[in-house]
Amino acid sequence: MRGSLQFRLAGALVACAAALATAVPLHAQGSYSPYDESPAAALARYVRTLASDPTDFQSLIGAGKAALELGDAQAAAGFFARADDANPRSPLPQAGMGAVSVTNGDPQAALRYFQRAQQLGAPVAILACDRGLAYDLLGLQAKAQADYRIALNGPDRDEARRRLALSLAISGDRNDALQTLAPLAARGDSGVPRVRAFVFALTGDSSSAMSAINAAMPGSWTRVAPFVQRLPTLSTAQRAAAVNLGIFPDDGAPAYASAAPPAPSADRLADLDTLLRSSPTPSSQAQSVRAPAQPVQVAYARPAATAPTFQPKIWLELASGSDVDAFSRQFARLRSKNPDLFDGLKAYVARSAEGARLLVGPFRGRSDADTLAEDFATAGIDTADFINSQADRIAPLDAE
Repeated sequence: MRGSLQFRLAGALVACAAALATAVPLHAQGSYSPYDESPAAALARYVRTLASDPTDFQSLIGAGKAALELGDAQAAAGFFARADDANPRSPLPQAGMGAVSVTNGDPQAALRYFQRAQQLGAPVAILACDRGLAYDLLGLQAKAQADYRIALNGPDRDEARRRLALSLAISGDRNDALQTLAPLAARGDSGVPRVRAFVFALTGDSSSAMSAINAAMPGSWTRVAPFVQRLPTLSTAQRAAAVNLGIFPDDGAPAYASAAPPAPSADRLADLDTLLRSSPTPSSQAQSVRAPAQPVQVAYARPAATAPTFQPKIWLELASGSDVDAFSRQFARLRSKNPDLFDGLKAYVARSAEGARLLVGPFRGRSDADTLAEDFATAGIDTADFINSQADRIAPLDAE
C-alpha cells in the first residue's frame, strides 16, 4: 500500500499480537453455515456441492462466507462473484464483496458495495457489522458504533459486540467498552482476552494491557510492548486498522490512505473454475480453495486482459467524438468533481471507422456495469452501454 508498511503483526512483536488477534475470527462464528461446524468443514461441504452444481447460489454464498472466516479473501471474492453471476438481483453477493473489501483494507469500496446491497433489499442488520468496520477504518467512530449496535440484533452479534468494544475504546470510552464485553466474558468467549488487552492499550493503560496480555500469553509482554505502547499515538483510523486487521503504519500515514489495490494481472476466478470442476477430499480442501495470490479488484471495473482470441467486453461510454484531447479534459473534470466515484477507474479510448469513444471498464458482467451506471446517474453523469467489436482499437486514455 502506498505511504505505509503493512504488517500482519510479523516478527517478534507480531507473534504475540497475532496470537491475540487470532483468538477469534474476523467474522462471527456461525454466520457462514446453518450447521454446527467449523469454517473449514463448512467450506468443504459447500465445495462438494459446487463440484456437482457450480451455480448453486446458496452454496456459493456459504462458501464465500466460510472462506472469509478462514482468512482467504481472494477465494471469498471468487465465490461471491460467481454468486452474483448466478443471481445478480440478490443483495448477498454485494454484501459479501463489501466484507471482502473491508478485509482487504478498502473501506470506500466496501461502502459502495453495501449501498448496492441495500438498494437490492438487504436488511441493514446483515451488513451492519462489516459496514461498521468500514466506518471505523475511515475514522468515523460514531457511525461505526451505530452500525455495530444494529448488528447486535443480527447474525454477527458476537463479533459486532467485540468490534463495538474496540470502537468505544478508540473513542476513549474505556468503561463502556468493558461493559460492552461483559456478556461475552460471562459466557467465557475466547475472544474477550484479546479485546480486553486492546481496550486497555487503546485507552493508554499499558499496565492493565500488560496484565491482560500476560494472563492470556504468559511472558509475552516484552515482545508485544512496542505495539501496545504505540497504539494511543495513532490516528483513530490507524488504531482501527491495527486492532481489527493487524495493519500497522510505519510513517504516521493512514494505513489505507484511500489507495486502491493494484489491478490483477489475470482473472482472479480462473482457478475457481478448476476448483468447481473437481471434488477435493477433506484433507486437500484447505489448499485447493485458494485463489491466485492477487489483490481483490474492489472498484467496479476490471482492467482488460490480453487474450489470443477476440472476446467482446462490456463498457460504459462517457462521451464520443474525434477530439481525444477533449476526452482527457472531460475525464479529468468528471474525476475532480466526483473523486470517490472515480476512485480506481481508468479511462480508455475506443477507435473505429465511426469515430472515437471515451470508455470506462471493461466489466466482469452486466450487473457490475449497471451498478456503476446507476451511481453515475445519481451524480448526474450520463452513460451508454457499449460492447466492443473486433474492429474497435482500444487503448488507455493516458497512452493516447
